[in-house]
Amino acid sequence: QVQLVESGGGLVQSGGSLRLSCAASGGTFGSYAMGWFRQAPEKEREFVAGIQWGGGDSVYSDSVKDRFTISREKSKNTGYLQMNSLTPEDTAVYYCTAKTRYGSSWYSPESYNYWGQGTQVTVSS
Repeated sequence: QVQLVESGGGLVQSGGSLRLSCAASGGTFGSYAMGWFRQAPEKEREFVAGIQWGGGDSVYSDSVKDRFTISREKSKNTGYLQMNSLTPEDTAVYYCTAKTRYGSSWYSPESYNYWGQGTQVTVSS
């Protein structure tokens, strides 16, 4: 059973940076893709970024492109989301997730098989 554990959330001022980590265990990730979603209060869960574990190809939502960077460190089975130039609109619970079906939509939560418990990111103005 794959387990994903996020860390690195917290409170930061507008314009600041945070790096989220996602430690993965219990699976062989060569064919997986890792993604990050976020959910703000009373809003739907929103795709943020994704990365193909093997080749490293990545994709971003328009709202975070050029500010956030997704990466992975294969040797540690850990993924990262570097978030720069944060704004209050980035405040949300951030979830690490993984999907096994190559070619399935990056943007739909239904494409993903495994989810972490989430980590809160709060950006103050």
